[in-house]
Amino acid sequence: MKPKETAEHYILSSSPHAHANSSVSRIMLDVILALLPATAAGIWFFGLPAVWTIAVCVSTCVATEALCRLAMGRDSTIGDLSAVLTGLLLALNLPAGIPLWMAVVGSVFAIGVAKQVFGGIGMNPFNPALAARAFMLISFTGPMTTWLKPFWWKTPAAMTTATPLAAMKKLYVAECAAGATPTPDALSSLPGVSDLLLGCMPGCIGEVSAVALAIGAAYLLWRKVITWHIPVAFIATVYVYSLVAGGAPAYMQVLAGGVMIGAFFMATDYVTSPITAKGKLIFGFGCGLLCMLIRQFGSYPEGCSFAILIMNSITPLINRWTQPKPFGAAVR
Repeated sequence: MKPKETAEHYILSSSPHAHANSSVSRIMLDVILALLPATAAGIWFFGLPAVWTIAVCVSTCVATEALCRLAMGRDSTIGDLSAVLTGLLLALNLPAGIPLWMAVVGSVFAIGVAKQVFGGIGMNPFNPALAARAFMLISFTGPMTTWLKPFWWKTPAAMTTATPLAAMKKLYVAECAAGATPTPDALSSLPGVSDLLLGCMPGCIGEVSAVALAIGAAYLLWRKVITWHIPVAFIATVYVYSLVAGGAPAYMQVLAGGVMIGAFFMATDYVTSPITAKGKLIFGFGCGLLCMLIRQFGSYPEGCSFAILIMNSITPLINRWTQPKPFGAAVR
């Protein structure tokens, strides 16, 4: 008996006709699993405020996705887990003590404006979580730059403090203005290497523990969800720039702030990053360079989010510059 023909039998596409067992939901699940160590570390250091921020961001992103798809008359995409991942990434890029209504506003912006307005998953030109973070930083500057001290409930007299990057920038700006370099006593006020690695320092919920982020990154590389090109180019550029420019220790520029979570989990977003290996290296280099330029010359001590968003905007150009030439095609 002749099999029943469907529309799929008449879909033609160019070679290669390769198929993989991966799916959108499987990739999203892998990234969510890779973020669990950083999530656990953030909850360990910042307590219930981190739990509530994560829960509110994830639930609001899922609800907004469902409502947007319903309003547009399109099939629900909640099952692909992209909204869950966006909510988790946004929460991990927020201070633990931020008012929850602001987390709701940011989550609605991430899904409703930065994603669904452009047509949904695969259509957005900017990373939704980073776009929402930038929107919140501009709209709610005070709360977005107010940081809980790790284990703040044990020292209620010092609930908030400066991040290592902010303290480091303030220290070096003050010393350089006086024509001197920071003394060992002044540098001792900054977090040590162990604190930077483990995460016992103020900052966003998911960015503080470099070890937890490295564990998640290793999982993504093992699962081949991401490649090494963007993270290595990003981190290497930050490190080398720090060595050449002098001033703050290079290891602190890498381990403090958003470089680790940005390089492995944000800049590697499939939709908003280049598709070729050469393009990924260019993209990672641009992210690292812009991040350090913002940190060094800008008024804001962190520049990772804005650097990635700027590079997102030129991803189509990078893809065009680095696309391979078809065999036999004329070189222009």
